[in-house]
Amino acid sequence: MGEKVHPQSYILRITKEEWFKQVFTIKKYYPGVKRKWEPNAQILLVRNSVDGDSFVGYGTLKQYIKRDLLPDEERLQCEKMGWTGVLVFNELFKFDPPLLMKDTILSGGRVQGRCLHGYPLTQNQVDLVLNKATELCNIQKAGP
Repeated sequence: MGEKVHPQSYILRITKEEWFKQVFTIKKYYPGVKRKWEPNAQILLVRNSVDGDSFVGYGTLKQYIKRDLLPDEERLQCEKMGWTGVLVFNELFKFDPPLLMKDTILSGGRVQGRCLHGYPLTQNQVDLVLNKATELCNIQKAGP
């Protein structure tokens, strides 16, 4: 039997408080980066903090809707903001407290700050980060 093939996983770095709240409330995120967004991909969410970039949660992608296929109002907002479409999540989980990146396998990596946005992860990296979050954080399911 072959190894199970996972869709590509990514980091999304959320810069604004309103977008941070929104993603956990409506389980949607509007990315400005072009990637091969696939159903069931695991997306790790990162925010900057006084202690450095931290993982604040993760989600499993339900679907990606391209900007051109969105209702007019949503499509116009995406065009105005430079977003490529919308990521819709099946499930989202929030880490409390956030997991400092420096406490994970990605510590000391060459990619930091805004370059993390859209950064691809191997399944092994995802598993190691989620295992560390299980050790150090209270993981809460978000949304309905």
